[in-house]
Amino acid sequence: MIFSAHDITHMTSALALAHEALFLTSPNPRVGCVIVGTSGLVLGSGHTQRAGEAHAEVMALQDAQAKHHDVKGATAYVTLEPCCHHGRTGPCSDALIQAGLARVVVAIQDPNPLVAGQGIARLRAAGMQVDVGLLEVQAQELNIGFFKRMTHGMPWLRMKVAASLDGQTALDNGLSQWITSAPARDDGHAWRARACAVLTGIGTVLEDDPRLDVRAMATPRQPALVVMDSQLETPLTAKLFGPPRPVWIYCARDHAGRRQALEDQGAHVVCLPNTSGKVDLAAMLQDLAHKQINEVHVEAGHKLNGSLLREGLVDELLTYLAPKLLGQGRGMTNLGPFTTLSDVTALSFHEVTQIGPDLRILARLSR
Repeated sequence: MIFSAHDITHMTSALALAHEALFLTSPNPRVGCVIVGTSGLVLGSGHTQRAGEAHAEVMALQDAQAKHHDVKGATAYVTLEPCCHHGRTGPCSDALIQAGLARVVVAIQDPNPLVAGQGIARLRAAGMQVDVGLLEVQAQELNIGFFKRMTHGMPWLRMKVAASLDGQTALDNGLSQWITSAPARDDGHAWRARACAVLTGIGTVLEDDPRLDVRAMATPRQPALVVMDSQLETPLTAKLFGPPRPVWIYCARDHAGRRQALEDQGAHVVCLPNTSGKVDLAAMLQDLAHKQINEVHVEAGHKLNGSLLREGLVDELLTYLAPKLLGQGRGMTNLGPFTTLSDVTALSFHEVTQIGPDLRILARLSR
C-alpha cells in the first residue's frame, strides 16, 4: 500500500494525540484518532481516556458531533486497530461502522488476542476500505510495553541509571546527590510517570528511604511501586508508603507477622521464592503482567540491576551520563568479571539526547 502525503500528515497528527495520553491510559494502549472529511477538513479528533472511559475513535466521533460535522464518507486515521470486543467500553469498530465512515487507516494491528485483526475484518466486512501499516514503527514504540505484554506475557522493563561519564552511580562512601543535573532528574520523573510500575530493591529502601513517586511534573496517576524484599525487611515507617498508589512487595520467605504488619500499612505482599532463597524475578514480572502492568521502570542499586541483566529480563537502559569523573566509586551493576568479550552484555543505541548538561542514552539489549 502506498500512502499519500496527506495520509502521513493525518496519521502523524493521530500519533501526536496518542502521545498526549502517555500518562493516562494504562493498562490500555495510548491511541489517537483523527477523522478527515472528503474535502480534507479535519472533522474530529481525540485520544483514549482513562481505562473504562472512551477510546480514541469514540472521542473523535464525539468531537465531530460537537462541532456539528457530518462524518459520513469520511476517513479515520487510527494509531491502533479499532477494538471489536465488549470490555469496559463497546467495540470501536462498530462505532465507526454506525457513523458511516468510508475508509479507516490503521497504523498497526492490535496484538491483543481479543482483537488481533478481527477489528479490521469487521470493518472490511461492513464495506469499508481499510489500509494498514502507516507509521507502524512509531505506533508500536508508543505502546511498546502493551505489545510485549500481549505477545510475551511480560512487561517491558526499562532500567534507569544516573551516572558519571566513567560509569559511577555514587562515590565510594555512597554519596550520589546529585551526580546529574536538575533537568535530567526532571526528565527521569517523566519516564517514571509513563510507567505502570516503578521497581526497586530493599537495599535502596534501607539506604535511601526514597518515595519513588512522580513529583517533578503533574500526572493524572502515580505508577505502582514494586519492592524486591526477600526477607520482608521494609520498615513500616518507610516513605514509600506515603504516596497514594498500589505498593507490591515481593518476598522469598513469608514471615506471617511481618507480612501482616506490611499489609496493614497498605502493601500487597507476594511470596515468589526461587531455588536460591531469593525472589524469582522472572515469575515476579509474569505476575506483574497478570496485573496488567505494561512498563516497569527500574530504579535500583547495582545488585538488583545486575540480577535483572544476568537473567535476561531487561529490555532497555535509560542512562543519564553527567560530564563528571568520579573515579573509584559504585558502578551501575555488579556484572562480571568476564573473561572473554563474547560474554559481555551487548547493547544497541536507540536514542541519544542532551538533557541540560547531561546525556540521556536509551540503549536496548541485543537479543
